[in-house]
Parts: sequence; C-alpha cells; structure tokens
Amino acid sequence: MDLQSTIRLNNGVEIPQQALGVFKVENDRCAECVRWALEAGYRHIDTAAVYGNERGVGQGIRDSGVNRQDIFLTTKLWNDDMRKGRVREAFEESLEKLGTSYVDLYLIHWPVPGVFEKCWAEMETLYRQGRVRAIGVSNFHQYHMEALLKSARIIPAVNQIELHPLLTQKPLSAYCRALGIEIEAYRPLGGTGEYNLVNNPDIAAVGAHYGRSGAQVLLRWSLQHGNIVLAKSMHQDRIVQNADIYDFEISAADMAQLDSLNRDFHTGSNPDTFDF
Repeated sequence: MDLQSTIRLNNGVEIPQQALGVFKVENDRCAECVRWALEAGYRHIDTAAVYGNERGVGQGIRDSGVNRQDIFLTTKLWNDDMRKGRVREAFEESLEKLGTSYVDLYLIHWPVPGVFEKCWAEMETLYRQGRVRAIGVSNFHQYHMEALLKSARIIPAVNQIELHPLLTQKPLSAYCRALGIEIEAYRPLGGTGEYNLVNNPDIAAVGAHYGRSGAQVLLRWSLQHGNIVLAKSMHQDRIVQNADIYDFEISAADMAQLDSLNRDFHTGSNPDTFDF
C-alpha cells in the first residue's frame, strides 16, 4: 500500500484511498494546497460546491502540471440546489469552476428530506451520459440509504461520513459494505478544540510506540479499516507528513485499543439533527 493505492468501486472505477480534503479553504489558499498535495504524490482531491473553492481546486490542478486524467476529483451537490431541482445546473456550474469536462465522483452532500431520491435519479442520468465516472452519497445513515434504494437503479459507489475513533461507524460501515458501497472517512482527525484527536493522550501513546504523530496514527488506523480517507490541511509540511504513513502498520491490539475509544460522537453535524 502507498499513496497511489486504490480501491475498486462497485462499477469498476479505481479510487485512490487517500485524499486531500479542502473544507473551508479559501480559493487562493486552496490552489496552493492542491498543488502541494499533487506535488507530494496525492492523486485524489475532494471538494464541494458549498465550500466555495472549486475554482481554487481547478487552478491548483492546472498549476501542478499533473494530467487531469491522472487525478481523481470529487465534488458534491448542495442542499439548496437539491431543493430547487437544479441538479443539472449545479453540476454544470461545478464543472465550469473546476475547469474540467467531467468529475470522477459526484455526491449528494446531505440527505435532504423529500428530495434526495429525485435528485439521485437525475444523478443517475449524468452517470449514464458519461459526465461523471461514479456517483455516491454523503452523510447518509442506514435509514436514508434504505429509502434511497427503494427507487435507485444504481447503487451508490460510496457513502462519505464522519469517521474517527470517537465515531467508528461500524454498523453503518458493515451495512454499506454488504451492498458494495465503499466508506469515505471525513474528519479523520476529529474536530476542533477538545475534539481534535491529534493530541488525544490515548492516540498519542499509540503514536509514541511507532514513532509517529497522532495525525499519522489516525490516518493509518482508518486506512487499515479499509476506508477511503480525506484529510484536510493548509500547511505543506503537514500535507506531506499525512502521506508518510505507508512504512508502518498498527498492530491488531493497538487497532482494538483505538476502536475502544468509540463514543458514537459526532464532532461535526449529525444527519439526524442537521438543519437542512
């Protein structure tokens, strides 16, 4: 396993297992971060329309000199566009901002009640037309997925969810994988303040055993669970350090210890209580 290692999605498309996430990164800074990541060997970039930085992502890709076809690019359909029935329009706007003719993965960002099923049908059309290489969802609990699958003709390729040792999401992950749906882990380092797991004493103790940072342990833990991992950083040294996790392996005992930290705790928004 290395930084270019991939997982095969249920439609045969290969997705790099580690990505740079760019949540809340402004356009100008985003271009720089994307360029740094691609220069460091990342080949998977994850953004969203609501992040407001798709132009920066596109610029960073162009500045890097890496061929577009060698990059796996994800963006997402936002809630307001779903409510307004603007799937096609929102998709075209994302393509224009990104400066690309296609995206590799297009996701429903949140399961907006009463509309996500219809929006999924329109995303299926985009997929059949070859405008996107794979389609999936984000922040879906099992009951959201069950509702979607009642009418879906294409099973989602991924479910992108908050996932880290405080929120291991094992039942949801098992349910999705039984259907051939891969798990993408966002907020793999936890949240902010007291919920930033990088300096958590239990995780730091595991890191000390391997001579690794808390961030490296958290990312490696998620990779070893078979997740696609999306880590955000706006610092070049940390982007590089986050990728330096392929020359050690966490033992089964230490994996179990990290798993035991689970509290089913969302450091971000919970789909059950999120204000759509």
